[in-house]
Amino acid sequence: MGLPQDGDISLKKSLQATIGDRSCRRQVPNRLDWSATASGTSDAFLLQFVAAMNMTQWMDEAFYPSHEDQWDNKRFRLVLESAIEADWSVLDYGAGRGALEEMNFKGRARFVAGVDPDQAVLGNPHLDEARILSMPGARIPYPDGSFDLVYSNNVLEHVPDPLATLREVERVLKPGGSFVAKTPNKAHYVPLVAMLTPHIFHEFVSKLRGRGAHDTFPTLYRCNTPRRVTKLARQAGLALSSIAMWEGRPEYLRMAMPLYLAGYAYERVVNVSDLFSGLRCVMVCTLRKLQ
Repeated sequence: MGLPQDGDISLKKSLQATIGDRSCRRQVPNRLDWSATASGTSDAFLLQFVAAMNMTQWMDEAFYPSHEDQWDNKRFRLVLESAIEADWSVLDYGAGRGALEEMNFKGRARFVAGVDPDQAVLGNPHLDEARILSMPGARIPYPDGSFDLVYSNNVLEHVPDPLATLREVERVLKPGGSFVAKTPNKAHYVPLVAMLTPHIFHEFVSKLRGRGAHDTFPTLYRCNTPRRVTKLARQAGLALSSIAMWEGRPEYLRMAMPLYLAGYAYERVVNVSDLFSGLRCVMVCTLRKLQ
């Protein structure tokens, strides 16, 4: 290969500057100048990578200037912040290792507990106390009537027996307490594709999005339509307070411009009227234990 030529060094410095400079996000590359890749295929790959990255960032700013990364988790946090009171005891159902800062409510409530079948929950820094969720059966290791609020973030889609889960949530809630859960809507294209593809494909897509395989779990979607949630809640002795349906930036389609544009068009359609709310991606369900 030999030593890099001056042109090679300049190209690499240009790419590094492009990656680090936010002002480049508004420069929309219509095509690649392949003449600049004479130094080899590695530079061609770098150019294509930067071009794709710049295009995604440009579309983010053009189509969704108010959307941040983790927009749905940030929005869910606002829902929970408005519900949690300072003297409450709350439970994070499926707390995991604490990967999301948006789910950190330590100090906002008197007592923040978390349960998960994964031992990693014992190291979750967002909890005052962590316990292992007994499987099978999903028995929550707390006495009846322990919590004012139970919440879960992207957990119900993984639960093998949602009725048993909701009955356990009802048991540990205080009378009048609430269960607030964010989970995907089974009728949306993302869960539909997930149900038709193997788990290894889910891990591959997660890797493309910067998420590790250790945070990608098998999905079942047994409690993931408004009708299904309503039915199971009733059977578990919980009253349905509300179901909100959200659709935002097409997170899973941002790796290529045609996919991004298709996702953008879908989002525009399903948000034009509540008649299409059943096709939106995110469900936020609030269930209440009767007094």
